[in-house]
Amino acid sequence: MSRSHAPALPDRARVEEAAGWLSGRVVRTPVLNCPAIDRLAGARILLKAENLQTGGSYKMRGAMLAVSRLAAAGHTGVVAQSTGNHAVAVALAARRHGLAATVVLPVDAAPVKVARARAAGARVVLAGTTVEERLAAARQLAAADGYPLVDAYDHPDVVAGQGSASLELIEEAERAGTPLDALVVPVGGGGGVAGACLAAAGTPIEVYGVEPVGCDSLARSLAAGRPTPVVPAPTIADGLRPGCVGDLPFAVARDAVRGVVRVDDDAIAEAFRLLLLELKVLVEPSGAAGLAGALRLLTGSDDPGGVLRVAGGPGGSEGGVPGRYRTVGVVLTGGNVEADLVARLATGPVADLARTEGVAA
Repeated sequence: MSRSHAPALPDRARVEEAAGWLSGRVVRTPVLNCPAIDRLAGARILLKAENLQTGGSYKMRGAMLAVSRLAAAGHTGVVAQSTGNHAVAVALAARRHGLAATVVLPVDAAPVKVARARAAGARVVLAGTTVEERLAAARQLAAADGYPLVDAYDHPDVVAGQGSASLELIEEAERAGTPLDALVVPVGGGGGVAGACLAAAGTPIEVYGVEPVGCDSLARSLAAGRPTPVVPAPTIADGLRPGCVGDLPFAVARDAVRGVVRVDDDAIAEAFRLLLLELKVLVEPSGAAGLAGALRLLTGSDDPGGVLRVAGGPGGSEGGVPGRYRTVGVVLTGGNVEADLVARLATGPVADLARTEGVAA
């Protein structure tokens, strides 16, 4: 599914430039470590706490960079669509630059994300449940208002901005004397993992994406050699269900990502509980998916999805790589989660949660 035409590929220099510009304009979030999680993983896990970012997610980075350029070019408003976090981030960035913002969210978007977009001053439009429906509505609104569309995935500034989180994690690990061997990032439309690939370019760091089982557009796209849409399965990770990886992120990731880890809702819920109870950090399920993927990768634990490796990747086509990595970085991409879902995830099974939570495509 094409969202843009002939995307211009950013590079590591663009991520470094984005990180420099964003310094002081977004929060430099902490890098966290938990001995209990390290013991479980059999390796050091360094967690980039983007759940503490302005707006509650790393989406603020790409949105701030993209919106600032549009404001400097003289635009007076912007339009965006997403399952939630990108819309919140664009709304906040627009308010900071004095621009009007219209954001399109699915009709079943998490109420906390709808509320945060409205609180940031955006006009919120609810449209359908799929990315195609949201994109159609966003394009119509952009044409009617004369405002540019800030794409959640297929935008070089968004990819570079998201990559700044991974770059900070890489740099802080090096300064601490614990350089990363691998970097793990949850995948929705692919902007974050593409940014991670750019941030890790020229280093020995191996980058993995993480997708919920049944929402694995990147994994299927890598296997097919082209962006391949899926009909997303229900999952508690609402931010990881866009339906298809973006053209630009795929073009970056196809030759740079080491592989994709598929995780189910039980693994995501367990990672959520580890972060909440052991590290005392609240993330949304989409953010917890990164830790779930890292644990799957490091321990080779049983999981119906397995690990898809790109051509030439180590260790065969499926399974984890216990003992291969000493230090693994994980980007906790966001923390915008409903209070009642927190209570249910913290205390019980998740078998029925995907039917009522996180069902936006």
